[in-house]
Amino acid sequence: MLGGDSIAGDGWYHELVIVPNPADDSLYYVFSIGVTYSIGLLYSIVDMKGDNGLGAVIQKNIPILGNIRMVDCLTAIKHGNGRDWWVIGRESTFHLGTSNNSWYVYLISPSGISNIAIQNIGSLNGTNSGRLSFSSASNKLCFVSLPGLLELYDFDRCSGIISNPLNIEPVPPGAPYPYYWSSEFSQSGRYLYVTSSTVNGILWQYDTWATNIAATKTLIWQITFPPATIGSVKRGPDNKIYLSCAWSDSTGIFNYPYPPTAYYTENMNLSVINSPDSAGTACDFQPWSFYLGGKRTYWGLPNNPDYDLPTLAGSPCDTLVSQNELAGTTAVGSLHVYYHPAWGKAFINASHLKGKIGNLLVYDMQGKVVHSEPLRVQNGFYTRDLSMAGYAEGMYLITIQTERERLTKKVMVE
Repeated sequence: MLGGDSIAGDGWYHELVIVPNPADDSLYYVFSIGVTYSIGLLYSIVDMKGDNGLGAVIQKNIPILGNIRMVDCLTAIKHGNGRDWWVIGRESTFHLGTSNNSWYVYLISPSGISNIAIQNIGSLNGTNSGRLSFSSASNKLCFVSLPGLLELYDFDRCSGIISNPLNIEPVPPGAPYPYYWSSEFSQSGRYLYVTSSTVNGILWQYDTWATNIAATKTLIWQITFPPATIGSVKRGPDNKIYLSCAWSDSTGIFNYPYPPTAYYTENMNLSVINSPDSAGTACDFQPWSFYLGGKRTYWGLPNNPDYDLPTLAGSPCDTLVSQNELAGTTAVGSLHVYYHPAWGKAFINASHLKGKIGNLLVYDMQGKVVHSEPLRVQNGFYTRDLSMAGYAEGMYLITIQTERERLTKKVMVE
């Protein structure tokens, strides 16, 4: 996609999530977090009308949240009003040697992105990885971590509030750890499936309607490593649950990326739970039963939310302001600049610009222009990945000047 390079992130599985812009059905937000370094939470905007209908990134790597890690723990769910969205992430402070229970919830509405609150709830999490999944009704949220924390929460689609934490399994006091990789609910929300990626890959089932959920833990499937390690589970539109695995050779090497000849049953097929709302073996788990048409898989499956989730009928938020009432709002031009030290680039993004042409200027703190180039505004947007290689460390001013406005932001090069 045009401009689609250099989206922040590390190439993991739950570090990106895409939601539509409620104000414009041709625009999409791409939210991203850092796994191996602390980039916080950023977003980019894709215009599907751009590049003659092929799509183009028109804003890139705009920071929302500062220098924290969420480590593959990002998801989204549609608001109860059926139009807006919630984006949810859980912080990890493992790299700092501490634990926390901080959740970040953002509302995506026609007015833009707004932070509701930092919520501190549930057990302390000291892991370097965690993942989230919602029930199909989206009133239950599951968190799993590699060391073995497994918890359920209630979620309010109207308010964005996470509540009523239920600890199913705490982190063991010592090794061996279960290394929970992912989770998924059956369509009714009754059964929860969790993958465990240890020496043996294991698929577990829990009955969340039971009084003692932990006591219902049932082994559904197990595979040794090598030749495969177990990966993610994801409920499909047909309400079956799909499971990915990654192939490894006899030496136990993960082989990422795969060599050209590495085409095997384990990485050319997904496994399928055909009847997820049935207990135990009646769930009809069938390994390697969904052929990928000659393609290959690793541990992940798409981190897509349920885009078809309906309005929460009869709820307090089952009302919307019409688009005509919002039409009178005039957006003000804005400029965001984010410097990525590992890449040595400044990501420059401006929106709601009124001018059409102008110049991008970079000033040092003595007021000297150290870089200048022409710019062209596209439908009110401008984006640029500017290499800062060769610039001395320190503060710079980034200025966008068109025939109708002048916007300036500071950026620190380090």
